[in-house]
Amino acid sequence: MELKKGKKLKITGLWIVMLCLFLGELFFYTWCRVNNVRLGYEVANETEKQTKLIAYQENLKIELARLKSPERIARIATEQLGLSMPRANQTIMIP
Repeated sequence: MELKKGKKLKITGLWIVMLCLFLGELFFYTWCRVNNVRLGYEVANETEKQTKLIAYQENLKIELARLKSPERIARIATEQLGLSMPRANQTIMIP
């Protein structure tokens, strides 16, 4: 009877160790999958931010081109600053 009890304890101990290993592996796998999904969401968010920033950059380039246009500068010079093109007698040619 004593021998059977010792053998049962060994088998029970082995089952407990196996169960603990299985649960540890299950928790590790779950943790890996959760992190993988979380990182996937982060990548998607950063990709969306990048797309928005690229569109914003394109809009800024268009705005810069509009602000640098010679027609706009000439209009501001004449309307707001009161400047005009020089007459022929106001120009000096430097050789």
